[in-house]
Amino acid sequence: MSLKIGIVMDPIERIKIVKDSSFAMLLSAQSRGHSLFYMEVPGLYITDGVAMARMQSLQVEDNSSNWFQLGEVAKTPLAELDVILMRKDPPFDMDFVYSTLILDLAEKAGVLVVNKPQSLRDANEKLFTTWFPQCCVPMLVSRDVNDIRAFVDAHGKSVVKPLDGMGGHSIFQLNRGDPNLNVILETMSGEQGELMQVQRYIKEITAGDKRILMINGKPIDYALARIPGADDFRGNLAAGGRGVGVPLSDRDRWIAAELGPELKKRGILFAGIDVIGDYLTEVNVTSPTCIRELDAEYGLDIAAQLFAEIENQLGRS
Repeated sequence: MSLKIGIVMDPIERIKIVKDSSFAMLLSAQSRGHSLFYMEVPGLYITDGVAMARMQSLQVEDNSSNWFQLGEVAKTPLAELDVILMRKDPPFDMDFVYSTLILDLAEKAGVLVVNKPQSLRDANEKLFTTWFPQCCVPMLVSRDVNDIRAFVDAHGKSVVKPLDGMGGHSIFQLNRGDPNLNVILETMSGEQGELMQVQRYIKEITAGDKRILMINGKPIDYALARIPGADDFRGNLAAGGRGVGVPLSDRDRWIAAELGPELKKRGILFAGIDVIGDYLTEVNVTSPTCIRELDAEYGLDIAAQLFAEIENQLGRS
């Protein structure tokens, strides 16, 4: 039976389809006979307690010069959809939070939202790792620069990140005795004294920051190792890293098994966990990527696996 699939995403005309996971999902949904509907965050709103959107019908084609066609804008209750894919990229700001609160109303009306709106709010992609200390290197979350200096003194080379970023933006390497240490921390903390995450540096980053995709708590058998460029320590593809497919190691599968039940319990149907060496570093739940790269390298159809799970949850398989 055909489903009505809505997607909330960044402007579709700006995506790079060769590596866009949202586009992979749209192609898969369309190939399975489902109807597609397109929304952006500014088009979500509430009227008299009803979650609404300025919505357009959507057709997609795997064609780099003409990959989408949109219908006319219509003001439509979100409850008319069967599924909503929430695929807005970070930053995780208050506008993102407000959009998940609107999606809460859609969920209350019976729509399956992927991922669950409450979990998008609760499972911060950096902080959620603290639920699994057995999988992580020593870590500190603090806004106190003195605490962070003490952490670097104790553990040596470390990495500091903001809690709301993506793509390797504003990630800095910290070293004992670095004359730039104070200015890095002052810049990161800002006038408001923002929280930061600090992790002990993992030297195995040279072999890649592995993105492991999880569908309803179970891992895909291959990961994309994002290998830093020669002059950078960040593996993020957006920061110039290159992606190489690798099979999961026994340790990768152990980490996935540690996280899987919690992801499933929280209604996080699609997640991307990041592993460097033997250690978990992030849990990505907003708009995880790397579907198209892994599909191309290994002949997979990861989005089809996701939609099989969605259809199963709705009793339409």
